[in-house]
Amino acid sequence: MTSREERVLERVDRARRRKARVREEHITMAHGAGGRATQTLIEAVFLDAFRNPLLEPLEDGAVFDAAGARFAFTTDSYVVSPLFFPGGDIGDLAVNGTVNDLAVCGARPLYLSAGFVLEEGFPVEDLRRVAASMARAAAAADVAIVTGDTKVVQRGKADGCYVTTAGVGLLDRGTRLGVARARPGDAVLVSGPIGEHGVTIMLARGGLDIEADVTSDTAPLNGLIAALLQATGAVRCLRDATRGGVATILNEIARASGVAVVVDEDAVPVRPVVRGACELLGIDPLYVACEGRAVVVVAGDAARDALAALRAHPLGAGAAIVGRVADDPPGLVLLRTAFGGTRIVDVLVGDPLPRIC
Repeated sequence: MTSREERVLERVDRARRRKARVREEHITMAHGAGGRATQTLIEAVFLDAFRNPLLEPLEDGAVFDAAGARFAFTTDSYVVSPLFFPGGDIGDLAVNGTVNDLAVCGARPLYLSAGFVLEEGFPVEDLRRVAASMARAAAAADVAIVTGDTKVVQRGKADGCYVTTAGVGLLDRGTRLGVARARPGDAVLVSGPIGEHGVTIMLARGGLDIEADVTSDTAPLNGLIAALLQATGAVRCLRDATRGGVATILNEIARASGVAVVVDEDAVPVRPVVRGACELLGIDPLYVACEGRAVVVVAGDAARDALAALRAHPLGAGAAIVGRVADDPPGLVLLRTAFGGTRIVDVLVGDPLPRIC
């Protein structure tokens, strides 16, 4: 590296080491985008208030031992707009999202809860559609919705329907997974083409003179991940690339593990229709949310076995090895571009696609 590049990396490292601090006086939409503002809010407010060993790793779920068994527990809220979109709706999104958070912990999802905040005037028929969609998604993922809650707020105090789900899963294997477990020499994979959910939601909102044949990739990943973990015991980390997209997940891994993640731009699977929509809007597909794609870090010598296991499953047919883990520069994600250069892929700062889940 040149001395100028070294100085830039030193400044980036100093900035990342500063104690998280929310500088805004009020919550903005960026705080819900899954990027830097979200991370700062979580670390400076919630982690600071609730700090404990189960929460501190900031994984997609907490993993703990109880009654002689090992469990994973997670929760998530869904405020997607519009509620119904090509390929899915808020109902199956809520079930799949929570199932996937459990699955990437290495758990077998078992039971979910469902909480609803309904706005006065919301059509009962739409609520029936949401409930039916959740029932189908739960059956497809082999989980049961066993408890829940309903609240109604005055007209204008919500946006039709919000859903919160929580889930419990059982860890049958001794596999230990986590964003801090990546090691130099590891391989990085994605389970299929990225960005489809975010682009679908963006186009479904209307107001953009863009026509594209794209649907959400919302799907339960527990079957795919179970097949992967059965095929190889060399998986280090699993995450589902939702808000903030693949780029944000890779930054979390690089930062937590103290490694560099080097991605080959040409290797990242993106459908032409998604790439085209992103180019028209000036958005990098790496930052666009998925709802049925996993990011996998696996020991380098097991990469081919992991890829074969993913591609053998219907939801992993488009899987690809997209990069590798290096030791330097620690904490950064680097993209080898199609033009032969290299650039830093940082955490999402703004909020190009609010309320995508």
